[in-house]
Amino acid sequence: MRSTSAATALAVLFSSAALSVAAAGSASAATASVTTPGGLVADATRVFLGDNSSGTVLAADHAGNVVDSVSGIPGVTDLALSADGGTLYAATPELHEIVALDTATLDVKARYTVATTDGPRYVAVAGGKVWFSYGDQWSGDIGSVDPAVDPASGTDPVALGQFSGKVWGQALLDTDPTAPGLLAVGETGLSTDSMAVLDVSSGTPQQLAWHNGDYSLNNGIGDIDLVPGAPQVLFNGKDRAKYADGKFTLAGSYPSGQRADIAANGLVAQINGDKVAVYQPGATQPLRTYTTSTNGTADLTWSPDASRIFALVASSSGYTLKALTGTTLNVPTLTVNAPATATRAKPLTVTGKLSATVPLPAGVQLTVTRTDLESPNGKALAPVTVKADGTYSFTNTPPAGGKVKYTVKYAGDAQHTAVSASDTVEVSRAATTLSLNNNGKLYSYGADVKFTAHLGTTYKNRSVSIYADPFGSDKGKKLIKTGTVNADGNISAWVDMTRDTAVTAVFSGDARYKPKTVKSTAYAKVKISTAVSKHYKTAKIGTKNYYWFHKSTDPLLTTTMSYYPGRQQRFDLQAYYNGAWHTLGQEYFPLGSNGKSAITLEAPGESGIKARVRSVYVNGSSGDSVNSTTYGAWKYLYFSN
Repeated sequence: MRSTSAATALAVLFSSAALSVAAAGSASAATASVTTPGGLVADATRVFLGDNSSGTVLAADHAGNVVDSVSGIPGVTDLALSADGGTLYAATPELHEIVALDTATLDVKARYTVATTDGPRYVAVAGGKVWFSYGDQWSGDIGSVDPAVDPASGTDPVALGQFSGKVWGQALLDTDPTAPGLLAVGETGLSTDSMAVLDVSSGTPQQLAWHNGDYSLNNGIGDIDLVPGAPQVLFNGKDRAKYADGKFTLAGSYPSGQRADIAANGLVAQINGDKVAVYQPGATQPLRTYTTSTNGTADLTWSPDASRIFALVASSSGYTLKALTGTTLNVPTLTVNAPATATRAKPLTVTGKLSATVPLPAGVQLTVTRTDLESPNGKALAPVTVKADGTYSFTNTPPAGGKVKYTVKYAGDAQHTAVSASDTVEVSRAATTLSLNNNGKLYSYGADVKFTAHLGTTYKNRSVSIYADPFGSDKGKKLIKTGTVNADGNISAWVDMTRDTAVTAVFSGDARYKPKTVKSTAYAKVKISTAVSKHYKTAKIGTKNYYWFHKSTDPLLTTTMSYYPGRQQRFDLQAYYNGAWHTLGQEYFPLGSNGKSAITLEAPGESGIKARVRSVYVNGSSGDSVNSTTYGAWKYLYFSN
């Protein structure tokens, strides 16, 4: 079974229409990804990936987007391209087959049965044949497929036992496009380091060099590559071994690495933890380093022209194909060092260094941009020339205070990428004055209060913002006025004082004066009243107006107070005797959601008694702290016969 993406089908059938849709912004194709890697190779236009878990081979473009796929290749373990690029060979140990696919369509062209219980495992094309490794840990060997042989002729195109007794595991295989008759063999499955280079140009392997595993080169092989243009192999992405006179000798190494692939021009792409490094042949410093994934990279391969590296980068659900470009460009390191602080309108000096692992041209120039409050989009300064040792410096006088950023850029050249860096200076600004009235004042509930901010001397900014933040978690800080102060430096805003309120005036600063914030906290009483009922008359006793009750009637006292969740009113009761008022009790009673609290006072049963009551809101004790303590008016009661 196979499937072709809709984008590819449209491109074939309606190329001009598809192009016009793409120009209008069509949806992006899916990025190629696999659950378990099963081979990775690339030709001039496509990248081919095997997915061992799904038994699928994917084709992606050089941007990493899937353009085609074919299923039905269970447990695919490796891929190789024919010399003419027209055939893709896939190894499938589950079917014991080498499957030949058309690279243009991914149609199956042929299936070659490998008569073994273990393999094929790895596959490579050299000397006109397809070479594969097979066997168990102690019975490894190499076989070949001759695509020129027609199975219908009665001759089996598959040959086994091509390197018997020399490989003790399912061997890694590698070829060199610049030497198409060579085949590198690296033993896996054991801690020893057996490896070989074979000349297969005649169709029959001829041993050029063989190393019997004795731990003298390394402790196990996880990767092997032929080095173009030199009689060497690179193993485990790090160490090089020269082969001559039938044997291998160590010939140097790269600083670190786990596995690699070598381009036809000799560039080495190396997996090193969460990075992919590119080395020139035999170099000790990387030409370029890419950070790929914190979870690592499983496999990589070069494009034929060495312009890209295709890496299978670990993701949360498997491995994603990522194209790494600019492989031949070295990435310079650029530093910018500005002083932490400076005085406005005084010269300051910025220093730095431009360096690279590939030598830079002499006398390169850097562009410099200053970004500040006066030039928020950046102001170009005079370019600066790098000295022979890579250092540079320049002097500048910042006209504006606050954070001033100096950005330095190198445009790059034929061997180096562009690079930029920056540093920030805190440049001094003068202090201005800002004041706000009404701090600490107490107002009646609902009073409309005018708050006035006064701004002193500034440079250009004459705007002030005023915020009100009523006490209580149910209300937040709110902007109530922003604008330019008048000729006297004043700006005012009104606040409805239903709660204690923090009012803030903010000057955001300008190029020469620092920001300033001041706060004024004003206080508001609650609205409170007490209604008396069940009395039979009102009349004065002395100068006070009393509610008159029969000695056996219980007064009903109803308090109305500004409501807040959980609020209580304090009820005070006093009696008059011995020529003075004496407190009989204080007790808190909850308010209903309508802000009311009704209390029945028990009648004394005696006549001639004077009493008075009041309701009080006590900040904190009444259940909240959003208003200031407020005392209600006394209500006077008299009990008669």
